[in-house]
Formats: sequence, structure tokens, C-alpha cells
Amino acid sequence: MKDTSTAEILPARERILRAAHELFYREGIRATGVDRVIAASGVTKVTFYRHFPSKNDLIREFLAFRHQYWISWFTDAVQRHGGDERALVPALGEWFGGEHYRGCAFINSVGELGTTLPDVVEISRRHKQDMASVIAGLLPSSSHRERHAQALAVDGAIVRAQMDTSPEDALRTLDWIVTALSAAGTDAVPR
Repeated sequence: MKDTSTAEILPARERILRAAHELFYREGIRATGVDRVIAASGVTKVTFYRHFPSKNDLIREFLAFRHQYWISWFTDAVQRHGGDERALVPALGEWFGGEHYRGCAFINSVGELGTTLPDVVEISRRHKQDMASVIAGLLPSSSHRERHAQALAVDGAIVRAQMDTSPEDALRTLDWIVTALSAAGTDAVPR
């Protein structure tokens, strides 16, 4: 996501957020100190702290930035792949197969900070709800659409793709779930 050719012309706040996005996602939030973000963004400490009085403020903004970036990408990807529930597997296959894939930034953040920064849990819940809303929009209309979207919430596939040597097993399992839910019909209620 970092574009070094435009880094100098971006406002300082944007450079800080982009550097934090790249470093927090790639290396983890706790493993990345403020000094590292400052160096990567090319700002001074004074400038950094003017925009983000604490690392916790930066973490909250990183998650908001990641949410907008990821939901926009996800919505576009499922539309490019057909715009229905069958689009989930190829769209997520793009993400899982990406060179820099490191799982879900929100799941990772809750694992790292959920007990020490409760805002992370709430921000992550909202992200997952927005993700389920995008998935619901792919499903045929039915009285159980929201429950089906929750059943297709792809967190298990995301974690499995992060842990396995290849995302293929996670994608096959997700494909099986999508196929089974589609075959069950629009009014099937998961038990």
C-alpha cells in the first residue's frame, strides 16, 4: 500500500497512517514502536504527536483506516467475481494468495490488544458486522438472510489460510460451506 513515489507529497497524517498500516499489519502492533512509525513516515516526533497524542490513538486510527481500505477492496472484489455468494471464494482467494497476506488485521489486533485496549474489540466487532452486511448483500432475499451471512462470515477461513502453508484447503472448505448453504435454499435455517 505504501507508495514511495508520492510519500513526500502526502500530508504528514496520511504518511503516518500509511506507515502504521504497513508496519502494524506486517509486523504486529506491539512489535512496532512509535519511533519505527516515525522513521518510516518521515515525520518528526513533534509532528507525530501533534496528530496522534498516543500510540493508542494511532492504533484506533489505523483500524479505522484499515476498515475503510479493506471493506472497499472486499466490496469491489466480490462484485468483480459475480456479486453473489459464489464470489466469496475467488475474492478471498485473491487476498489469501497475496504476497503480504497476514490474516485479518482485526482478529490479529484483538489477539494482541483485546484485554489492554478494549476499544480494539468494539472497533473489530463493527468491522465484522460491516463485513457480514456486505456478505448479506450477496445472498438471495430471505427471512434468514442475516443468519446466513453470519454463517458465511469467513473468519475461520481467514485464520486457516494464515496458518496453513497454502490457502487452498481454507478456500475449499469455504466453497463447501457456500455450496451447502446455497443447496439448502434461501429459507434454510442453520442449526
